[in-house]
Amino acid sequence: MIEYSEVTDECYGHSLTLLRTILMKTLSKFLALAISSMLLLTAASTAIADPSEEMRSLVVTADYHPVNVNEASASEIAGAMRGVGLKTAAAIVAYRKANGPFKTTQSLTAVKGIGAKTLLKNERVILLE
Repeated sequence: MIEYSEVTDECYGHSLTLLRTILMKTLSKFLALAISSMLLLTAASTAIADPSEEMRSLVVTADYHPVNVNEASASEIAGAMRGVGLKTAAAIVAYRKANGPFKTTQSLTAVKGIGAKTLLKNERVILLE
């Protein structure tokens, strides 16, 4: 026969585990948001002082991580590059397989869907090695 206290202790343990999981996820999201906000504020304040093209690009790509277009999968490329969806990322991978690795970022414009504006938005994100 199961004692009432055993059931209560087991439920209490599950509740604590669930609460801990929820708190950790919430804290992770809060920290990510706080860091992104600080990066954007820092970049924006610098851009206000010196509104150069380089700073505009920094503000646009503050939330994105660098990606090696010569090694990454289509989903990694789509996740990292602003304005590039899965279809265009798959075209990048297909072009790379057919023609070899990209030697310059400018050579990405040979892929349908990648133009000068897309390169400008992602210049700090694209890695070739």
